[in-house]
Amino acid sequence: MDRFVILSGCSGGGKTTLLAELHRRGYAVVEEPGQRIVREATSSGGDAVPWNNMEAFLRRAITLSVDDHAQVRSDGRSWVFFDRGLIDAAATLQAITGEPVLTTLASRYRYHSRVFLVPPWPEIYVQNGDRRHSMDAAVAEFERLQEVYPTLGYEVSLLPKASVNARADFVLRTLACTTVL
Repeated sequence: MDRFVILSGCSGGGKTTLLAELHRRGYAVVEEPGQRIVREATSSGGDAVPWNNMEAFLRRAITLSVDDHAQVRSDGRSWVFFDRGLIDAAATLQAITGEPVLTTLASRYRYHSRVFLVPPWPEIYVQNGDRRHSMDAAVAEFERLQEVYPTLGYEVSLLPKASVNARADFVLRTLACTTVL
Protein backbone atom coordinates (compact mmCIF):
# COMPACT_ATOMS: atom_id res chain seq x y z
CA MET A 1 0.00 0.00 0.00
CA ASP A 2 2.68 2.40 -1.09
CA ARG A 3 0.17 5.19 -1.73
CA PHE A 4 -1.51 4.99 1.71
CA VAL A 5 -0.04 7.74 3.92
CA ILE A 6 -0.69 8.08 7.65
CA LEU A 7 -1.02 11.45 9.35
CA SER A 8 -0.96 11.00 13.08
CA GLY A 9 0.52 12.51 16.20
CA CYS A 10 -0.71 14.75 18.95
CA SER A 11 -4.43 15.05 19.40
CA GLY A 12 -5.56 18.60 18.74
CA GLY A 13 -2.47 19.40 16.66
CA GLY A 14 -4.25 20.19 13.40
CA LYS A 15 -4.48 16.83 11.60
CA THR A 16 -8.12 17.18 10.60
CA THR A 17 -7.56 20.68 9.26
CA LEU A 18 -4.56 19.48 7.25
CA LEU A 19 -6.51 16.55 5.85
CA ALA A 20 -9.32 18.88 4.81
CA GLU A 21 -6.76 20.94 2.88
CA LEU A 22 -5.32 17.86 1.19
CA HIS A 23 -8.84 16.81 0.25
CA ARG A 24 -9.51 20.30 -1.13
CA ARG A 25 -6.42 19.80 -3.30
CA GLY A 26 -7.95 16.66 -4.77
CA TYR A 27 -6.48 13.87 -2.67
CA ALA A 28 -8.48 11.04 -1.14
CA VAL A 29 -8.76 11.24 2.64
CA VAL A 30 -9.91 8.64 5.16
CA GLU A 31 -11.52 10.12 8.25
CA GLU A 32 -10.19 9.17 11.67
CA PRO A 33 -11.87 6.03 13.00
CA GLY A 34 -12.16 7.58 16.45
CA GLN A 35 -14.23 10.50 15.21
CA ARG A 36 -16.62 8.13 13.44
CA ILE A 37 -16.93 5.94 16.53
CA VAL A 38 -17.69 8.88 18.81
CA ARG A 39 -20.38 10.15 16.40
CA GLU A 40 -21.88 6.66 16.14
CA ALA A 41 -21.86 6.13 19.92
CA THR A 42 -23.28 9.58 20.60
CA SER A 43 -26.19 9.07 18.21
CA SER A 44 -26.94 5.51 19.40
CA GLY A 45 -26.22 5.89 23.10
CA GLY A 46 -23.34 3.40 22.92
CA ASP A 47 -20.50 3.39 25.41
CA ALA A 48 -17.56 2.61 23.06
CA VAL A 49 -16.06 6.04 23.59
CA PRO A 50 -12.66 6.70 25.16
CA TRP A 51 -14.06 8.27 28.31
CA ASN A 52 -16.43 5.33 29.03
CA ASN A 53 -14.86 2.18 27.60
CA MET A 54 -11.43 2.71 26.11
CA GLU A 55 -10.84 -0.95 25.28
CA ALA A 56 -14.13 -1.28 23.34
CA PHE A 57 -13.36 2.02 21.60
CA LEU A 58 -9.90 0.80 20.51
CA ARG A 59 -11.17 -2.57 19.32
CA ARG A 60 -13.81 -0.80 17.23
CA ALA A 61 -11.13 1.57 15.87
CA ILE A 62 -9.00 -1.40 14.82
CA THR A 63 -11.98 -3.00 13.05
CA LEU A 64 -12.77 0.23 11.19
CA SER A 65 -9.11 0.72 10.27
CA VAL A 66 -8.83 -2.79 8.85
CA ASP A 67 -12.00 -2.17 6.83
CA ASP A 68 -10.66 1.19 5.61
CA HIS A 69 -7.38 -0.41 4.55
CA ALA A 70 -9.24 -3.09 2.58
CA GLN A 71 -11.87 -0.84 1.00
CA VAL A 72 -9.96 2.30 0.06
CA ARG A 73 -8.64 2.22 -3.45
CA SER A 74 -5.79 4.13 -4.97
CA ASP A 75 -5.49 4.73 -8.68
CA GLY A 76 -1.81 3.85 -8.26
CA ARG A 77 -0.70 7.41 -8.94
CA SER A 78 -2.34 9.47 -6.22
CA TRP A 79 -1.85 9.56 -2.48
CA VAL A 80 -4.54 8.45 -0.04
CA PHE A 81 -4.22 10.12 3.35
CA PHE A 82 -5.37 8.40 6.55
CA ASP A 83 -6.24 10.37 9.66
CA ARG A 84 -4.69 8.05 12.26
CA GLY A 85 -5.78 4.46 11.96
CA LEU A 86 -4.74 0.95 12.72
CA ILE A 87 -1.30 1.47 14.24
CA ASP A 88 -2.48 4.22 16.58
CA ALA A 89 -5.34 2.10 17.90
CA ALA A 90 -3.28 -1.10 18.16
CA ALA A 91 -0.42 0.67 19.95
CA THR A 92 -2.78 2.14 22.52
CA LEU A 93 -4.66 -1.15 23.00
CA GLN A 94 -1.37 -2.95 23.57
CA ALA A 95 -0.21 -0.25 25.99
CA ILE A 96 -3.34 -0.45 28.16
CA THR A 97 -4.06 -4.20 28.02
CA GLY A 98 -0.66 -5.77 27.38
CA GLU A 99 -2.24 -7.76 24.55
CA PRO A 100 0.45 -8.22 21.85
CA VAL A 101 -1.58 -7.00 18.86
CA LEU A 102 0.63 -4.29 17.41
CA THR A 103 3.33 -6.21 15.55
CA THR A 104 0.94 -8.70 13.95
CA LEU A 105 -1.54 -6.09 12.76
CA ALA A 106 1.15 -3.64 11.67
CA SER A 107 2.93 -6.24 9.56
CA ARG A 108 -0.27 -7.36 7.87
CA TYR A 109 -1.61 -3.88 7.08
CA ARG A 110 1.21 -1.73 5.77
CA TYR A 111 1.21 1.91 4.73
CA HIS A 112 3.71 4.13 2.97
CA SER A 113 7.08 4.05 4.74
CA ARG A 114 6.88 7.78 5.53
CA VAL A 115 4.54 8.73 8.38
CA PHE A 116 3.75 12.34 9.28
CA LEU A 117 3.27 13.26 12.92
CA VAL A 118 1.83 16.50 14.18
CA PRO A 119 3.72 17.64 17.28
CA PRO A 120 2.06 18.98 20.41
CA TRP A 121 0.83 22.50 19.74
CA PRO A 122 -0.71 23.89 22.94
CA GLU A 123 -1.60 27.19 21.28
CA ILE A 124 -4.22 25.49 19.07
CA TYR A 125 -5.24 22.60 21.36
CA VAL A 126 -8.92 22.72 22.34
CA GLN A 127 -10.88 20.34 24.53
CA ASN A 128 -14.48 19.76 23.43
CA GLY A 129 -17.25 17.21 23.68
CA ASP A 130 -15.37 14.78 21.45
CA ARG A 131 -11.87 15.54 22.79
CA ARG A 132 -12.14 15.36 26.55
CA HIS A 133 -8.58 14.41 27.44
CA SER A 134 -6.01 16.90 28.69
CA MET A 135 -3.06 18.34 26.81
CA ASP A 136 -0.81 16.18 29.01
CA ALA A 137 -2.63 13.05 27.81
CA ALA A 138 -2.32 14.25 24.20
CA VAL A 139 1.44 14.74 24.65
CA ALA A 140 1.81 11.25 26.15
CA GLU A 141 -0.07 9.86 23.14
CA PHE A 142 2.27 11.71 20.78
CA GLU A 143 5.37 10.44 22.57
CA ARG A 144 4.11 6.84 22.39
CA LEU A 145 3.45 7.15 18.65
CA GLN A 146 6.80 8.83 18.03
CA GLU A 147 8.46 5.74 19.54
CA VAL A 148 6.16 3.10 17.99
CA TYR A 149 6.26 4.02 14.31
CA PRO A 150 10.06 3.69 13.88
CA THR A 151 10.05 0.29 15.65
CA LEU A 152 7.66 -0.90 12.92
CA GLY A 153 9.95 0.25 10.12
CA TYR A 154 8.36 3.62 9.37
CA GLU A 155 10.26 6.86 8.86
CA VAL A 156 8.73 9.71 10.82
CA SER A 157 8.53 13.30 9.62
CA LEU A 158 7.38 15.88 12.12
CA LEU A 159 5.08 18.48 10.64
CA PRO A 160 6.10 22.09 11.16
CA LYS A 161 3.99 24.37 13.32
CA ALA A 162 2.91 26.43 10.35
CA SER A 163 -0.16 27.38 8.34
CA VAL A 164 -2.29 24.62 6.92
CA ASN A 165 -1.10 25.49 3.39
CA ALA A 166 2.54 25.30 4.46
CA ARG A 167 1.90 21.95 6.15
CA ALA A 168 0.16 20.53 3.05
CA ASP A 169 3.03 21.74 0.88
CA PHE A 170 5.52 20.12 3.28
CA VAL A 171 3.72 16.75 3.13
CA LEU A 172 3.47 16.75 -0.66
CA ARG A 173 7.07 17.94 -1.12
CA THR A 174 8.35 15.28 1.26
CA LEU A 175 6.40 12.53 -0.49
CA ALA A 176 7.66 13.70 -3.89
CA CYS A 177 11.21 13.11 -2.61
CA THR A 178 10.55 9.58 -1.32
CA THR A 179 10.95 6.40 -3.25
CA VAL A 180 7.76 4.41 -3.45
CA LEU A 181 8.48 0.92 -2.14
